[in-house]
Amino acid sequence: MPSTEIEQFAELLVQKIRDVAVASCDSAMRPNAKYPLAKRWKAAIDGGDQADLLREVIPDAVDRAVCQLLRAIDEGGLKLSFTATNGKTIDLTEEGLGELVGWYMGTWRAQYSKARFVDDFADLA
Repeated sequence: MPSTEIEQFAELLVQKIRDVAVASCDSAMRPNAKYPLAKRWKAAIDGGDQADLLREVIPDAVDRAVCQLLRAIDEGGLKLSFTATNGKTIDLTEEGLGELVGWYMGTWRAQYSKARFVDDFADLA
């Protein structure tokens, strides 16, 4: 049986990360949604090819979940530490300076990912 602390972590993980990411993806499906991701998803739906739709949605949904995790850390709602390979342990909220989501979306995906993603704001650079 998991400890009370593990159960508290599970509740936070499911409610603040998973559920919020699902709601965020659901919002892209609203008929009046006009932001870039929603437009891409609507275009993929209108294209009619289910495989194309899934290729579009899967990385976006994963990015939504990762962003919610990082946002929870940035805002201090999920207090996590990280131990680097050199043995140093850091507080992610403190060391992340409230910028983990921005760093992830702005540079980390492009720098570290080997899987596909769409940068809806690449033309703003």
